[in-house]
Amino acid sequence: MPSLRWLKRHGAAETPQNIKLIVGLGNPGARYAHSRHNIGFLVADRFARAHALDFTRKRFNAQIAEGSVGGQRILLAKPQTFMNSSGEAVGKLFAFYKIAPHDLLVVYDDLDLPLGKMRLRSRGSSGGHHGMESIIAHVGMSDFPRLRVGIGRPNPDADIDHVLGSFDADERVVMDETFTRAADAIDVWLTDGITAAMNKFN
Repeated sequence: MPSLRWLKRHGAAETPQNIKLIVGLGNPGARYAHSRHNIGFLVADRFARAHALDFTRKRFNAQIAEGSVGGQRILLAKPQTFMNSSGEAVGKLFAFYKIAPHDLLVVYDDLDLPLGKMRLRSRGSSGGHHGMESIIAHVGMSDFPRLRVGIGRPNPDADIDHVLGSFDADERVVMDETFTRAADAIDVWLTDGITAAMNKFN
């Protein structure tokens, strides 16, 4: 976590700002743009388009889109640190904007869920996901909501090739619908909270 001295030097808010921080996880660069591991980025992009938000800023090594959805101020972030170091960007955003734990939502891929299946949770472990491990380490807790999107695990011996590979034509049809559902789930989380979103989309 950034120190109090660091926060003051960078002009961090002294009190909570009632901002919800939505983080999509992925790897930067054209090589990974449409890979399974970039589901967090792809969901963030779909959500941004649905609400006419643009990633026009960069802060703490993350692409940022800011706006208001349903009267709620939001910050949409795509860390540019590469997946395994996602917490470096998220931890600074979390501290700088004084985000309450229940106001942070992280969206990421999950090998253990079938393709296109979604699971919302209010808290939990990293489940072995290195991006989430990094975020938990940097924010200093795991009690924050997350949206896991399934990419399936066809071959346990080829996980790396699978997660860094792109969706095939049939998978893209499934995932296009999933990205829309994921964006809708974020809307419900914003307006009605995590329990309502879990009840509707899990």
